[in-house]
Parts: sequence; C-alpha cells; structure tokens
Amino acid sequence: MTIQTLIDDVIDREGGYVDHPADRGGPTCWGISVAVARANGYHGAMRDLPRAIAAAIYERVYWRGAGFDKIAERAPALAAELFDTGVNMGTATAARFLQRALNALNRNGRDYADIAADQRIGAATLAALDAFLAIRGPAGERVLIKAVDALQGERYLALAERRPADEAFLYGWLAARVA
Repeated sequence: MTIQTLIDDVIDREGGYVDHPADRGGPTCWGISVAVARANGYHGAMRDLPRAIAAAIYERVYWRGAGFDKIAERAPALAAELFDTGVNMGTATAARFLQRALNALNRNGRDYADIAADQRIGAATLAALDAFLAIRGPAGERVLIKAVDALQGERYLALAERRPADEAFLYGWLAARVA
C-alpha cells in the first residue's frame, strides 16, 4: 500500500469540513485540525481547505516528518498502522506505542536492549525494530500491529472515561479499528 493510498483512505474516512461542538480541536477539514493547518501555512477558512493541501500535510507531517516512511521500508503494514494512529492521536503517541511494544517484546533485553520511549522514530527505534523483525520474522510485524492497536484502543476508552463528551466520538474511533 502506498502513502498516497493511505492518505486517500484517511481523507475519505475523515470527510470534509466538520465543526463538532464536543471536539476541543475546533474545526477540521479532511481530518486536518485548524491548529495543524495554521502550523503548516494554511490561513484560509477551514471549510475551504483544499484536499491537495490536506494530502501534502499528511505526507509531510504524519508520514515523513514522523519517520513512518522509514518504518515502511522494513514493515509496510506496521507503518500504515502507525500512520493511522498518528493521524488520530498524534505522531509522537504512535511512535511511543511502537517503542513500548518493542521494549515489552524484547524478552527482557535478551533480543536487543530497551530503547527510550522518546516519541521519535530515530536510529535506536529502527535498530530495535530491525532486530525484532530479524528474530520474529513476518509474524513479528503482525504482533507489533496488534500491540499498537491494543494501546490505541485502551487510550480511546480512557479518553472517553475521563471526558464524557468524547463518548460522541468513541464508536467511530473504535469502528475505524475493525475496518
């Protein structure tokens, strides 16, 4: 699956302009929040955000900027999961989920040393991923995807429990995970 396909899928799922009263992030268009749009140079009305600009932001910020393109070279399905998680929860959270999973699956440091859960895809995270995949093979990628997905689901539930207004989004968040 290419990054363009991933971006098209996210944009199609997120839809056009939305300004839900329970969304603390304010107006979004194509899933891009007003804060992210402004930080990336778009200053027009959110309802007018061109799809092409949203797609460029997704690729620059949520794919290359997050380092998920480097994950895709090793584990494309895992990179797709991290991209989706990053879009919904922030790329730092997605990176931390991967780092936590790699640490929990290194057999108490016998396979490779623990890495810092510093929320960035850097050389140490990539080295740990390479070691994990070399030892666990193709099944390892599926296990990491399940671990990241489990962490994401737990976080969605915790958000809804802490802030009842987020229950308005919970079903949609979780439904996207089973697609």
